[in-house]
Amino acid sequence: MTTVIAFIFMFGLLVFVHELGHLIFAKRAGMLAREFAIGFGPKIFAFMKNDTLYTIRLLPIGGYVRVAGDDPEIIELKPGHHIGLEFDDEGKVNKIIVNNKSKHPNARVIEVEKVDLDHELIIQGYEIDEEDELLHFDVDRKALFVMDEKETLIAPYDRQFASKTPGQRAMQLFAGPMMNFLLAIVIFIILGVVQGVPVDEAKISQIQSGSPAEEAGFQPNDEIIQIDEQSISTWEEFTTIVRANPSEELEMTVLRDGETLNLMVVPNEVAPIEGEGEPIGQVGVTQAMEKTFWGSFKYGAEKTYETTSMILTNLMMLITGQLGIDMLSGPVGIYDATDQVVQTGFMNFLMWTAILSINLGVVNLVPLPALDGGRLLFVGIELVRGKPMEPEKEGIFHFVGFALLMLLMIIVTWNDIQRLFL
Repeated sequence: MTTVIAFIFMFGLLVFVHELGHLIFAKRAGMLAREFAIGFGPKIFAFMKNDTLYTIRLLPIGGYVRVAGDDPEIIELKPGHHIGLEFDDEGKVNKIIVNNKSKHPNARVIEVEKVDLDHELIIQGYEIDEEDELLHFDVDRKALFVMDEKETLIAPYDRQFASKTPGQRAMQLFAGPMMNFLLAIVIFIILGVVQGVPVDEAKISQIQSGSPAEEAGFQPNDEIIQIDEQSISTWEEFTTIVRANPSEELEMTVLRDGETLNLMVVPNEVAPIEGEGEPIGQVGVTQAMEKTFWGSFKYGAEKTYETTSMILTNLMMLITGQLGIDMLSGPVGIYDATDQVVQTGFMNFLMWTAILSINLGVVNLVPLPALDGGRLLFVGIELVRGKPMEPEKEGIFHFVGFALLMLLMIIVTWNDIQRLFL
């Protein structure tokens, strides 16, 4: 149950922050955000605020912000349609009854002759059974469609995605991944404040019981300054040499309480973290940490940069075929990994959440159909061409891409399930 709660919290946080970025910059640009959704499928919770429907949906496989004009509008009026009109105190149309007009006895029913709800905000038509006079009606900017007794705001062109500048559209698309990176930085800062940040020197904090380091006589707060005549000034230099020399005796010069002494240690031979390649050496020590408030901010930025670089490297290896598709994990694999992380403590769970947040940000920036990166690609093409791509072609591109992504998700999930039973 702890893992289930942790997974739901983590998933909800990552998706919420990502979609919040899209929502904030959509509203800042004056776009009509029709819906802010966490999850897909049937609604299990919903409320309306400031023209946006906020929903939580059944399937925890993502989320979305639906912006007017971003997708084809659900309701489209054409000449010949019979609609009902209701009016505000100024005589403007504030409700357009698409069907079930009998439930609105005060509505004025007309046959549409001309309609423009994008620019002119007008409806022209004839009273039913009285086609001798063409009637003209002005439409309020916040008029509502009423279809199946559900109300939907109209979207004048200046509130649609396509009406905004390329810069505004690009920022709205980039804002989701950007928020994931910012979330990771915040989490790493919190970790730095709470548990400290790694010191620059090769200084030891803890020693594992029964490890080579304990057998060699290492103690907490020892600082390694030399290994086999090679000067050591950073933890990275220390770990690099240890990892490269499994089962090899190393002479380490240690600074302890202002004095130096030499210790002989033989690193254990262990399998590499990635599971493939040559064995590596370990001596069983952890790096010293220090509490520093301002240093935590630097740590947050550096850790986010390092993790992003690592994910990009693995992504390139996947693209070039150095890593197989079996190395990918979907929701099932992430849940299994979360279960293992949760058992090691809350701080490690926070670290895992930050890593996944960065991963979500990076993956969404990949220029693939249906992802933020794919849509940013079309904004870039528009800047080069001087005009946007045809909506039909872009729509087909994203539809096919989304179908392929869903197929990939199914394959990855199947691989995850198989791994659970191996």
